[in-house]
Amino acid sequence: QVFPSQDPLDRADFNAVEYINALFPTEQSLANIDEVVNKIRLKIRRLDDNIRTVVRGQTNVGQDGRQALEEAQKAIQQLFGKIKDIKDKAEKSEQMVKEITRDIKQLDHAKRHLTTSITTLNHLHMLAGGVDSLEAMTRRRQYGEVANLLQGVVNVLEHFNKYMGIPQIRQLSERVKAAQNELGQQILADFEEAFPSQGTKRTGGPSNVLRDACLVANVLDPRIKQEIIKKFIKQHLSEYLVLFQENQDVAWLDKIDRRYAWVKRQLVDYEEKYGRMFPQEWCMTERIAVEFCHVTRAELSKIMRTRAKEIEVKLLLFAIQRTTNFEGFLAKRFSGCTLADGTVKKPEVPPPSTNPFLEDETGTETDEIVIEKSDTDKPKKPKVPDNPFHGIVSKCFEPHLYVYIESQDKNLGELIDRFVADFKAQGPPKPNVDEGGAVLPSCADLFVYYKKCMVQCSQLSTGEPMIALTTIFQKYLREYAWKILSGNLPKTTSSSGGLTITSLLKEKEGSEVAKFTLEELCLICSILSTAEYCLATTQQLEEKLKEKVDASLVERINLTGEMDTFSIVISNSIQLLVQDLDAACDPALTAMSKMQWQNVEHVGDQSPYVTSVILHIKQNVPIIRDNLASTRKYFTQFCIKFANSFIPKFINHLFKCKPISMVGAEQLLLDTHSLKMVLLDLPSIGSQVVRKAPASYTKIVVKGMTRAEMILKVVMAPHEPPVVFVDNYIKLLGDCSTDTFQKILDMKGLKRSEQSSMLDLFRLRLPAPPPGGDNPGSLSLSAPTPEQESSRIRKLEKLIKKRL
Repeated sequence: QVFPSQDPLDRADFNAVEYINALFPTEQSLANIDEVVNKIRLKIRRLDDNIRTVVRGQTNVGQDGRQALEEAQKAIQQLFGKIKDIKDKAEKSEQMVKEITRDIKQLDHAKRHLTTSITTLNHLHMLAGGVDSLEAMTRRRQYGEVANLLQGVVNVLEHFNKYMGIPQIRQLSERVKAAQNELGQQILADFEEAFPSQGTKRTGGPSNVLRDACLVANVLDPRIKQEIIKKFIKQHLSEYLVLFQENQDVAWLDKIDRRYAWVKRQLVDYEEKYGRMFPQEWCMTERIAVEFCHVTRAELSKIMRTRAKEIEVKLLLFAIQRTTNFEGFLAKRFSGCTLADGTVKKPEVPPPSTNPFLEDETGTETDEIVIEKSDTDKPKKPKVPDNPFHGIVSKCFEPHLYVYIESQDKNLGELIDRFVADFKAQGPPKPNVDEGGAVLPSCADLFVYYKKCMVQCSQLSTGEPMIALTTIFQKYLREYAWKILSGNLPKTTSSSGGLTITSLLKEKEGSEVAKFTLEELCLICSILSTAEYCLATTQQLEEKLKEKVDASLVERINLTGEMDTFSIVISNSIQLLVQDLDAACDPALTAMSKMQWQNVEHVGDQSPYVTSVILHIKQNVPIIRDNLASTRKYFTQFCIKFANSFIPKFINHLFKCKPISMVGAEQLLLDTHSLKMVLLDLPSIGSQVVRKAPASYTKIVVKGMTRAEMILKVVMAPHEPPVVFVDNYIKLLGDCSTDTFQKILDMKGLKRSEQSSMLDLFRLRLPAPPPGGDNPGSLSLSAPTPEQESSRIRKLEKLIKKRL
């Protein structure tokens, strides 16, 4: 089908019989048969005409195509002829231009060669005259004129590098080199005469001749300039080496100020006397200061090695402080441009300082370590060191920093002992419900001291001493965790035995179980909060130490062990709180298991043991919640651990309640539901602000207490017929353990003979274990879906409401 058509004749499944039947559906319609035949014949004639027209039209197409092809071929031939004509004319034009410009090219070459010859002759004349003048001026020491002339001669001589094969040019080049060598030796001799290296008295001084000689030295070999600088600085510092010899009193660290005062006077003296003699770009003042630093570092290193036993921490810190102050003075005065010069050894520059512990190096030492969350989220960008002179002298103290590290070890040991003594003297922190569990103040003091140590050590070195200091930090973090935190956790005491049911049920009037006091609960919460603070701050401390230390030593800094220690303290604190509340509830559960449940005659309000449990929960939980207000996640952990401890214990005591009558089981079911409601409300019990309990906690409570309710529901069910009872047990509890089924039978008070037949039936009715499964005794059915569990809970609530 080429074109869409509604005509039945065009359909692929055209059926002539159906088509005729459609045209003549009845006998009466046959009367129009002639008219229909005429229409079809007319249609056939039109189709024949259309086909004939199309065929004739296609007859002329081939002839038209051949005619168009012939015309295209003729046009291509004409175009090809025109292109050939243009190419021939272009070749003729090119040949004509070459003939015209042949003479012009010769003239251009001649002009260029003539210009080069004239320029070269002028340069040669200038070179020859310049060499003669240079030799004459050198003999007369006219350095001012020599400086400009020598530079010009050197520049002109560069044009003759390609003509060195000509003897006369080579001779002029050798004369220039000889003049340069003579100038260098002559200038060095002049400086030696003006500033003799031997003798204590300076016979010469600044002069215009020497100033011009320095300008000449700029043009000469750089070694001449370096030799002048080296001799002048050595002569300038010769007095320093004599005054501060190793055997002089002023050479020791306690008088290190005098060294820096001396060089400051010398720099002022140099500026007044010789400031104009040397060119500004030589930076002679900075060079003198840098050389002084290197000499001082070598001298101090030598004397400290000799008198290492006399170095005390206060003396060492005094010397380091004065030295770093002097390095800061140099950074303000000079740019440090000579530190990269080959004549001076470049000092080791410490890595960039990005330590957020250091808010302000010049601030008070008691500033607390505050690291904003927004700062920790941002990527750290290394900063360029502000002081290029950092460590140029103070590096010599690094081998002796063990004195500082040992001192910090001793100081931190004394600090921990003082913390222990203060805690014993002042006692635990006073409970303050409004503020919540406060972090122990000794914790902040410890990290403030850590900050001070880090600031001092990072100013001195970022190498091995920082690793040694980190080891000290680790040692006293562990000591703080054990001595201050774990060491002050209250000790648990076992409750006295032989308690009667009556005394157990009177706990709401006066507790007879050894419980933590309000102060002890607040102390545990305070220690937990302190351990959490230490954990977070230790993690940040590790990050900042890694940023501070040399990149090659980063892998050696690891405070994971100390963070684990604080995590253990947190876990122990939560466990103590759970054990305390758990132990307080034990007598009530014991009372529950010792009640005569088969003698209960009617269902009343909740039992006294439930009231006792609720009373203990209302006493402890609000205190713990208020004191852990700042560490909400650990309060949630406490709730979860208590639920995981209390609910299995409650179920175990439930199994001890035997035998149980129908009414007794209903009373227990009511009590279980009351406990379930209290446990679900545990996180916000006694609080004015009602907050939804965490889903993880709610799931544990619902799962555990629903099991307890199902146990009681099974106990309430009649044991006749046995098959229905066993199937009901498997359906409700999904526990395939024969021990649990035995306990249920004991709770129902069945005789041993009945229990034996029940157990045999139970084993028969157990579902087949899955292939490759474990011991059948440990099998459990698939957990009920949330919809099934919710349905069971609703049925149970309806049952309790009905009983009430």
